[in-house]
Amino acid sequence: MLNFQPDKEQQLIRETVAQFAREQIRPVAHDADESGTVPDGLVQHAWNLGLIQGNLPEKYGGAGPMPPSAVTGVLIWEELAYGDLSIAFHILAPQSLLYPLIVVGSDAQQSETLPSYLGSNFTAATAALMEPRYNFDVNDLKTTALPCQAGYILNGIKCLVPLAFESTDFLVYARTEREIGAFLIHKDTDGIEVGEREKNLGLQGLATYELRLVDCIVPETALLRGNVAPLLSRCRVALAASAVGLAKASYDYARNYALERHAFGKPIAQKQAIAFMLAEMAMEIDAARLLTWEAAWKIDTNNEATRESCLAKNYAADMVLKVADNAVQTLGGHGYIRDHPVERWLRNARGFNTFEGLAIV
Repeated sequence: MLNFQPDKEQQLIRETVAQFAREQIRPVAHDADESGTVPDGLVQHAWNLGLIQGNLPEKYGGAGPMPPSAVTGVLIWEELAYGDLSIAFHILAPQSLLYPLIVVGSDAQQSETLPSYLGSNFTAATAALMEPRYNFDVNDLKTTALPCQAGYILNGIKCLVPLAFESTDFLVYARTEREIGAFLIHKDTDGIEVGEREKNLGLQGLATYELRLVDCIVPETALLRGNVAPLLSRCRVALAASAVGLAKASYDYARNYALERHAFGKPIAQKQAIAFMLAEMAMEIDAARLLTWEAAWKIDTNNEATRESCLAKNYAADMVLKVADNAVQTLGGHGYIRDHPVERWLRNARGFNTFEGLAIV
């Protein structure tokens, strides 16, 4: 039986992250978008909360369950994205490498890599899944990993790789002879090159890069031997949760504006067109949240979650764009200027169909 009530520990985590997002992230989100940088102090503050280390296995110095709880991850992603999507992706970028190691990595891979990310200072890491082509399909990657005498030789181009310039380790997804594989690659490996920072419509506070692999040779031990499919489900659920958080922020701002903005002697929230639009926004957000929680529950109960995660991610991607656009419409001309955050949220919402691999629970 599904239970959508977070337990006491999850509720405490949710409240802590929500307070951090509202008090620490939201005030600097505009400047981060304008400058293209996230304050180091803010990132370190988030690191000190233990959002990542707290989910690493106890035997390596962490305090988390094996594997990490997807439901808990969903709660964290929603609250952080409510503060700001770019900053949320920046703060939790190392998860994209560490969680796959926990879920499908070998003991040797875990013991070699995980301890490096349990220090007192934020340590960047990242994953590379997206490819720069209009018909990108996660099940038909063009980046290849072919067997060779030394292990595997990788060739291909990745895009939207967060924090690639400052990361030491990468998790690169590529197509092997039989299936999709995930490879743990060190930055100093010959044949891997980080390109210039990308210029994106949204996520301007997040540094993303193109990653090129040209005859990049890695040993057999670089390949995560477990099934990659559960990782993709976890990625979709994380994106769905962050879309819910962004949509909730858009809705709350638009609702408050409509209650405060007066026209012809009364709040515009009392206008039927505005009231109906706000009601529809609220319903869509709740629907996406329930789909996301169901998919996360499936993951945590070791059930097949491919269908549920795809439904949640696709529904949430459409929902957040609609809600963010409606928020801009609610503000009218004010929604189009940067004095209000809804224009930033609309730009960020537009990209959810291209954010594959940027998040994981």
